[in-house]
Amino acid sequence: MKPKVYFSRTITPEKVLELYKLLGKELPGKVALKVHSGEKGNHNFLGPEFWKPLIDEVGGTIVECNTAYAGERDTTEKHLELFKYHGWSEMYDVDLLDAEGPDLVLEVKNHKQIDKNYVGKNLANYDSLLVLSHFKGHPMGGYGGALKQLSIGIGSSYGKAYIHGAGEPEKIWTQDRTKFLESMADAAGSVVEYFGENAAYINVMKNMSVDCDCVAHPEDPCMKDIGILVSTDPIAIDQACIDLVYAATDDPGQAHLLERIESRRGVYTIEASAALGFGSREYELIEVE
Repeated sequence: MKPKVYFSRTITPEKVLELYKLLGKELPGKVALKVHSGEKGNHNFLGPEFWKPLIDEVGGTIVECNTAYAGERDTTEKHLELFKYHGWSEMYDVDLLDAEGPDLVLEVKNHKQIDKNYVGKNLANYDSLLVLSHFKGHPMGGYGGALKQLSIGIGSSYGKAYIHGAGEPEKIWTQDRTKFLESMADAAGSVVEYFGENAAYINVMKNMSVDCDCVAHPEDPCMKDIGILVSTDPIAIDQACIDLVYAATDDPGQAHLLERIESRRGVYTIEASAALGFGSREYELIEVE
């Protein structure tokens, strides 16, 4: 049976919660809510107010990890200050998973490039995972969605460099692109295996710039907002987002976003992930008004 992807063209905080409830998915125990905290200066990321109805319903803890590049999120002290600046820690419990070492090392049993994945050690404190993704472009991965959140997003600062370098962190910015994208797929698969059935994914196609929320001064959004998608399959939800971008042929900004995705071979992350078998590129899209 194809995984279900629920989709609505209405983008409101209340609609996020409505679609999530359609999954009928109970996330047991302590829930980790993976968000992107947003680099300081970024104006496209989805902030704490947007996710409030969902988080109030689900409960749980906002989780993030430090970056592997210079900025306002590359140390625990600066990152926690940014959480305050953006309002996250005023509204929710926040856990910087790699605030203190050592990292939790996940075995990547089925892999193309890396056989271990370094994540924030506090991930071990959670029973379930809800991945809240802002779908947009990305300078290196082509696009950012659920798979990027599962891999780079949950990777510790060292783990991010390890994935980018396909096991050679010193090659964080110079590694072969195919190896990098396959390493993202490997890392994502290890997190999916870690949580098993206790995970769900939400992608919001809003403020779609070619740049990621990790960019301090990103380009403005180039495409019109498309909608909200919810699924229990991270591959299906990312594939559905890509398909919706390709279907938006009347959008004057489509070519610009597609150039970013295609020039970085972004869809290959989805292909590599599907080849590893932890999800499906085929899905049933269920549109909700």
